[in-house]
Amino acid sequence: MGNLSDVRYADLPLLTADRDERHAWEHWGAGDPLGTLNRITPEVRRDAVATVRTGETINLDLPLDEPYPTLFGRRPYQHTFTGPSKRNFIDDRIDDLFPQASTQWDGFRHLVIPDHGWFSGVQIDFENDRDTIGVQHWASGIIGRGVLVDISERTLAALADDPSAPVDPIEADELQAAIEATGEPLRSGDILCVRTGWMQYYHDADAAEREAVAGRFTWPGLSGSSEMAELLWDSGVAAVTADNPGVEAAPGRRGSGSLHRRALALLGMPFGELFDFDALHVALRAQQRSSFLFMAVPLNIPGGVGSTGNAVAML
Repeated sequence: MGNLSDVRYADLPLLTADRDERHAWEHWGAGDPLGTLNRITPEVRRDAVATVRTGETINLDLPLDEPYPTLFGRRPYQHTFTGPSKRNFIDDRIDDLFPQASTQWDGFRHLVIPDHGWFSGVQIDFENDRDTIGVQHWASGIIGRGVLVDISERTLAALADDPSAPVDPIEADELQAAIEATGEPLRSGDILCVRTGWMQYYHDADAAEREAVAGRFTWPGLSGSSEMAELLWDSGVAAVTADNPGVEAAPGRRGSGSLHRRALALLGMPFGELFDFDALHVALRAQQRSSFLFMAVPLNIPGGVGSTGNAVAML
């Protein structure tokens, strides 16, 4: 097992000799359920608390019934009520809940690398194994310093021009420039929060446009390139969240590869998708800052593939 603070992306082993995909499977060992969340040490959490100035909290989750119509064929949940009982109590029940239909976390069971396995190279028997790299291992909380990086100006302009057209992915040098523009360099264990502007566009859209969104696979986001994976790994971040449906852009640039494959499955870096950063963006701008205390508690679902976001920011 290596010392992660000393290992650069360029020094990680290649998955195969014929592809530019590096992996961190050997650092934590087979079956490690945390991946880069191991970077959030007690000291990192303690230091993150120091970002709190006003104590204001801001919800980062969409309502469970957004987006609607749902994306990727995930069905909307059913919410029903029973009662009043003889003692005048009313209960409610949620059925058919897709944990990844709204603001959500991609867990390590979400993506398999054919011929190699899931994160850290494990094989999973989904019928009988409810432990190996399940999302329940994150239920103690993803808590650390969040850094909001705003790259919305270019993407919002493109969406305003033609929301159905592909938007050029955010490449590593553009993301690095946006990080530097915050004046708050990333630290080991940070949660990187990328505001592409897609959520603002979605909330401004009318019902017809939201219907169209559900039927197309197009949104702005990060590049799937090896350079992007290198930037994310070497920056020391513990997780990446974005205000779009997939963190990475869709469609991606031909030949760049998949960031889900490079970062989620090979590096063990959790992805948070469909986060709502608009109110947070306004509040942080008013305070002339980009960092805050990020707190999320994924659901304790044994063997879970993903979870609802369950995230708030504290300023």
